[in-house]
Amino acid sequence: MKILITLAFTLFAWSTFSQSNDLRKKNFNTRKDIILEGYDAVSYFNGKPIEGKSEFKFIYGGIVYQFSSSANLNKFKANPSRYEPAYGGWCAFAMGETGEKVKIDPETFKILDGKLYVFYNFWGNNTLEDWNKNEQKLKEAGDRNWKKISY
Repeated sequence: MKILITLAFTLFAWSTFSQSNDLRKKNFNTRKDIILEGYDAVSYFNGKPIEGKSEFKFIYGGIVYQFSSSANLNKFKANPSRYEPAYGGWCAFAMGETGEKVKIDPETFKILDGKLYVFYNFWGNNTLEDWNKNEQKLKEAGDRNWKKISY
């Protein structure tokens, strides 16, 4: 009986984990399951985003992260939630303004309260500038909108 209970619990946990990963894959901004257009999530916290390399990759919650060095890979492994981008890597301004998933320029970013936010910046429209004008309101709305989408 103990074995059956353990087996049932294990299957339930695996199923829940798998569904969670599938939901993340559906909701995160990835290309071929790679987030941040292949940029190193840890490098943003050093002040300059650097493109990651395929030899330094790590899958976290079904999402592929690439890193520029083994040191950054190890930092991420030690604390993934610290380095994951807000709103699944979608444009923070758009998430706050309309709740939409909008692509990003991986080199347009802001670290706010220890969290990485990335922004759309194409064709003369840098949404980081708009974000900065009304950051508090947009962040609060973005947090609410992301919860509706991601859970």
